[in-house]
Amino acid sequence: MSDFALTQDRTAPEPIRAGFGRGLAAAGDLDERVLALCADLTESTQMHLFRERHADRFIQVGVAEQNLVTVAAGLAHAGFVPFTSSYAAFSPGRNWEQIKTTVCLNDQPVKVVGSHAGLNVGPDGATHQMLEDIALMRVLPNMVVVAPADSLEAEAATLALARDPRPAYLRLARDATDAVFGSYGEFVIGRALSLRPGTDVGLVATGTMTRQALDAADLLAASGIEAAVLHVPTVKPLDNGAVLALAESTDLIVTVEEGQRAGGLGGAVVELLAEIRPTRVVRLGVDDRYGESGPPKELLRRFRLDASSLAERIRSELQQPALRST
Repeated sequence: MSDFALTQDRTAPEPIRAGFGRGLAAAGDLDERVLALCADLTESTQMHLFRERHADRFIQVGVAEQNLVTVAAGLAHAGFVPFTSSYAAFSPGRNWEQIKTTVCLNDQPVKVVGSHAGLNVGPDGATHQMLEDIALMRVLPNMVVVAPADSLEAEAATLALARDPRPAYLRLARDATDAVFGSYGEFVIGRALSLRPGTDVGLVATGTMTRQALDAADLLAASGIEAAVLHVPTVKPLDNGAVLALAESTDLIVTVEEGQRAGGLGGAVVELLAEIRPTRVVRLGVDDRYGESGPPKELLRRFRLDASSLAERIRSELQQPALRST
């Protein structure tokens, strides 16, 4: 398979899933082993872009998510590189046991694509707002977990996953999100990206929340607080070196994610730092509750995950007595 580096410029808001669709179609151009399997949500998950170019390698499984990943595991065992797509509420929400036993236990290179994840689903409400997927997937042995920040990174990540021999989960959002990157080179699985320096607080974000973290850092800077921003597109394997380096430069780490704060990115960061370099960590995300129906931007405000709320919460944490400068 030839190397492919993404260099196009895209700065307008766009759904992250659109980048996946382009990346999968390009991966199919580069490698005839790449297959696409969908659970009756072809256009919604942007897999139709692959179908239009590689109809002979597209399989419509229908509304049968358990079968979706089981068939993909068999095809992977036969030498193919299958990508499966559905809403994250259904895959991995409905078929986690099949992912565990047919994909991960057998270490097959199936790429599970969970679209419409997080609060970003908006009006579809709590039943379709998959908030637990990062926690579910990162506990599976052999599984890689990727949550791109924008459509450009999703495109590059899809191409990288097509080349990687491991099982993987790719987390995508539904609604258009603001760009984080103006251009993108090669996506490196397991590498975090330092997007902003700072020594007062270190923000560690993944997926759609990286844009919110950057905007929150701007708001904090206006009040004299310098916040570093570390973007973690690969939740597993975690870039331990980057997280530890950030912990060396600040007394407070704040993790930010659009999902349950229990067991997600924040959990991974806390586990690492507790074992190697004890550091105060504040985990921001959805706090042990289900989602609600509403426009995505309103939901971020409701759950205090928009940039303004993040900045307010971080200022409050920095004012705690244990963190006051002496």
